[in-house]
Amino acid sequence: MGKKILLLAGDFVEDYEIMVPFQALQAVGHTVHAVCPDKKAGDAIATAIHDFEGQQTYSEKRGHNFTLNASFAEVRAEDYDALVIPGGRAPEYLRLNPAVIAAVRHFFEANKPVAAICHGAQLLAGAKVLEGRTCSAYPACRAEVELAHGKYAEIPIDGAVTDGNLVTAPAWPAHPAWIAQFLAVLGTRIDA
Repeated sequence: MGKKILLLAGDFVEDYEIMVPFQALQAVGHTVHAVCPDKKAGDAIATAIHDFEGQQTYSEKRGHNFTLNASFAEVRAEDYDALVIPGGRAPEYLRLNPAVIAAVRHFFEANKPVAAICHGAQLLAGAKVLEGRTCSAYPACRAEVELAHGKYAEIPIDGAVTDGNLVTAPAWPAHPAWIAQFLAVLGTRIDA
């Protein structure tokens, strides 16, 4: 039976990191509600494309518009089985929203599955849910993971790590590993 999954996003979320899990999780039978504070179902958020082109850090370009399919003001974290936090620039401002922080904390207090990728760790650090946990993130977010008393997982860019209910990865090249580990935590069975 499919799970009900909440996806927290905001403007300039990383393009791949919202679209790929949003579509993949639905493809295997889960319901995914993508929300953004102060926006409602049918509203669009801007995405950013982060690429790795040989410079010392990623480059950023304007991505697609992503249409939300639920209204943040109408959802209750308690009604969801799991949480997905994509990366990009959205987590840096979403972590300033008390309602977002409360929603993130609910999933940890209830020990529900949580998947975060790339800069999603900024939101986890802001919610103060990383203490004692192993967490991967984009390497530039290592300091935030450690300042939040988490253990930064130094893994390849295409790797992922699971610590209990938390599945994290450094960036979108990790989608196959990250989504596979999240599906395992969700208890999703795929018969080939």
